[in-house]
Amino acid sequence: MNMAQVIADQARRQGAKLAILFEDRACSYAEFDTEVEWHASALQSLGITKGDRVAYQLPKCLEVLFLHFAILSLGAVALPLNSDYRPEELEYFLADSGSRLFITDQQRFATARNQIQGIQGLMVFLVGEAVGPMTGSWSEALSRAVLPFDRPYAAGDDETAMFCYTSGTTGRSKGAMITHRNLLSNAAALHEMWNWSDQDRLLHVLPLFHIHGLNVAAQGCLYAGATMVMHEKFEPRRAWEALNGEGCTLLMAVPTVYQRLMNEWEHLGNAPDLSGVRLFVSGSAPLSDTQFRRFEGLTGFRILERYGMTETGMIASNPLEPSGRKETSVGYPLPGVQVRIAAPDGTSPIPGEVGEVWVRGENVFSGYWGMPEKTRESFVDGWFRTGDLGWCDPQDGDRLYLAGRAKELIISGGFNVYPKEIENVLEGLPQVREAAVIGLPDDDFGERVVAVVAVQKGAEALTEGDLMAQCRDRLAGYKCPRQVHFVNDLPRNAMGKLQKNLLIEQYR
Repeated sequence: MNMAQVIADQARRQGAKLAILFEDRACSYAEFDTEVEWHASALQSLGITKGDRVAYQLPKCLEVLFLHFAILSLGAVALPLNSDYRPEELEYFLADSGSRLFITDQQRFATARNQIQGIQGLMVFLVGEAVGPMTGSWSEALSRAVLPFDRPYAAGDDETAMFCYTSGTTGRSKGAMITHRNLLSNAAALHEMWNWSDQDRLLHVLPLFHIHGLNVAAQGCLYAGATMVMHEKFEPRRAWEALNGEGCTLLMAVPTVYQRLMNEWEHLGNAPDLSGVRLFVSGSAPLSDTQFRRFEGLTGFRILERYGMTETGMIASNPLEPSGRKETSVGYPLPGVQVRIAAPDGTSPIPGEVGEVWVRGENVFSGYWGMPEKTRESFVDGWFRTGDLGWCDPQDGDRLYLAGRAKELIISGGFNVYPKEIENVLEGLPQVREAAVIGLPDDDFGERVVAVVAVQKGAEALTEGDLMAQCRDRLAGYKCPRQVHFVNDLPRNAMGKLQKNLLIEQYR
């Protein structure tokens, strides 16, 4: 089955019901399906067919969703690109993927023109008017589209629907090949786990170039036949107002968004009416126990934290029942997903001990584009090695906890040090706003534990000695930071994920 076909079937069932409210523009399910049909016809007129890679780099707008599902409906492969990618990054993704068509706007094209003009076989179309002989006009292509257009849905099941490039924080970015089965299995699992229905209204404040905003939030909403209230940009006060006045029942966000929502809460005056909201979901980066407790204290809601990654979509989720949600835990595997903890030799460690998280299920991608060796390295007997460290609590139904990335493990004086444990302690201190723990080379210990800390407003007088003393009260000696650096903010990518590689480069 083709994911776009499933969404089209849902659109026909929902008809005139509101699908998306984007700023002041309302789009019913029937109108959404017609727009996808228009875009698919335009793509076919340009020669796009099954297996062709179609990349797009656009600001957040309805047209991104029209285009995305149009690409899938032809059996082509969608490549959503971060709207802030620099020209050199863009050149790599377009060339590496072998993209046949790239759709962007005039501003981004002007910036990247010199880098992409030499890519063989690439057509470039701009939203609006063409600029020079190198580009075509996507608006004109749409105007020439003919309806009705019979979408072929030429690919499905285990054929590729999307390329999603990993962040590349530890080397060359890899193109994960996401299949239609991956998308559908994840949508069905989340629909069951979170009780999504056509009565839900999702407040969408995430980017559309990332799996969280595109595959989990937007696609999940359309899959359920629900309504999406979509903001072009996240603004904390406006988000609270929408939750209060737009009848929203769901919000999906990253920890950075929740942090800013909490900071804004204290300046609202009157607390918003959240009686219609049933679920706040967090993902894409770890939610600290401090954030979990503070949000519950302010709003009365326990955030539901879930766990996923580019190569697998969603893996685990805390229970829908609020009492079953626990801070720092990502819950239990989704329906149809298997998780195991593996020791370095591939065996199972003692229950409760830390190991690498391995995943198996229909949610797991088919491999890395053009990297067969990297793909083979990533799988063991059908299990995908996530590179994440974690442990399961055998006293709580094997509830899953994460301990960080395997590549972030610090070995100091022969002892394993898991940064996440120390970060939880640091961020639990009242003076600390956020913290990152890294390992740096040390002649004596092999690696030394180093903390990079951003303090709360009013706590600027906090010293390295003060922080170390508080850590010694809470941690074994070998886990305590031997060095502390104070910063205004920690480096994060567009989805709020901490970029420790930049800190390691800076302080090495």
